Amino acid sequence: MSSSHNLTRRGLLALGAGAGSALLLSACGGGGGPAGPAGPSKAASAAPTTYTGPKVDLAFWNGFTGGDGPFMKKLVERFNGEHPNIKVTMNVYQWADYYAKVPAAVTAGQGPDVGIMHVDSVPTNAARQVIVPLDDLAASLSLTESDFSPPVWKAGVYRNARYAIPLDVHPLGMFYNKAVVAEAGLDPDKPPRTGADYLAALEELKKAGIQGHWATPFPFTGTFQFGSLLHQFGGTLFSADAATATFAQEPGVKALSWLVDLITKGYSPKNVGQDADLIALKNGKAAYNWNGIWTINTLNEAEGLEWGVAPLPVIGDQPAAWAGSHQFVVFKQRARDDDKLAAAKVFINWISQHSIEWAKGGQVPARKTIREGAEFKALEHQSVIGSQIDHLYFLPPVPGIPDASAQIDTAVNQAILLKKEPAAALGEAAAKADKILEQNRKKYGA
Repeated sequence: MSSSHNLTRRGLLALGAGAGSALLLSACGGGGGPAGPAGPSKAASAAPTTYTGPKVDLAFWNGFTGGDGPFMKKLVERFNGEHPNIKVTMNVYQWADYYAKVPAAVTAGQGPDVGIMHVDSVPTNAARQVIVPLDDLAASLSLTESDFSPPVWKAGVYRNARYAIPLDVHPLGMFYNKAVVAEAGLDPDKPPRTGADYLAALEELKKAGIQGHWATPFPFTGTFQFGSLLHQFGGTLFSADAATATFAQEPGVKALSWLVDLITKGYSPKNVGQDADLIALKNGKAAYNWNGIWTINTLNEAEGLEWGVAPLPVIGDQPAAWAGSHQFVVFKQRARDDDKLAAAKVFINWISQHSIEWAKGGQVPARKTIREGAEFKALEHQSVIGSQIDHLYFLPPVPGIPDASAQIDTAVNQAILLKKEPAAALGEAAAKADKILEQNRKKYGA
């Protein structure tokens, strides 16, 4: 993904943290649970591998405005060429605009047929009946958890109904500047894998006058680093039912303290600006940068840079890494059209089966057969990050959860900027998150 797309992701996070959620709620009313009469019919439940009905036009909306967009465009063009009775038209918006437009369009009866959503947006839109269940699609293809991975498969379920089919995951990985690592006398071909090895490497870098890991106070990717560490220490952000925030418990304090210690021990400068950590890696002022898979494209564009990527080192007791996931959804319509529903399912299935092309745009395919194939393994950087697939975590599938998780951003920011002690910052954030979770239960139904 391009740098501009990274900015879009940050905008999306801010949207989900407040104003965006309000837009979603005000744009589309209705209760929770599976969609009513406008949901998929039995006629549309046939195995969605071929479509033999009359010619249909499908509107496909997404937010792929970055470097990944052309890859999806090519896939859509290829699909259209192979399916003369289905014409898919792809409309692309900035993610923030997309999440505002979709509920309003569905309410007005002018919504798209199929789209992409980030996994943490699925439950809110399911509760508001913006999207419809896809259990029949999964069943007709015999798709199960084993065809993907447990975390990403479970993430698309809301109230015991499946509302999304995973397309990809985009996890954090550890990027490193090989020249900087070698300058400190470390082996550039053997990145640290354990907490002890990582701290030892940072100490050697410090002796060489290099601040190896710049601690960023921003959600991209300070919050994601915190969450990864918290899960490595055995914690969770929220209880399984999202009734309470759990990120202020001992594992969370350990995780945030570890990040703050990077500064107090001299491994990181203070007051790191947005994206300054990645810029420092590119400019030879930092050795390591924990960042998303989209960073592959950014570093590939850096002429003359020798870099590598590895799974996140296991600082705590177990491997864990933050990840996002793009997932296919089908939108509710005022009038059911079984032909369009059947065609949409053929499209979703076809893209999933051809997602090796999507991987080339800087993603990890969710589908196991693609991820374990020779073509994906030949994509060295993507496959390294993808090796973490079974150790990823996602937010609980609860409506409005981004509003509560936004409080974590504040705590991470305050602690890394040395304005508050980690325990105090997390405690205050958890108290506020608990109130938001309670409000959401009333808003969406317990």
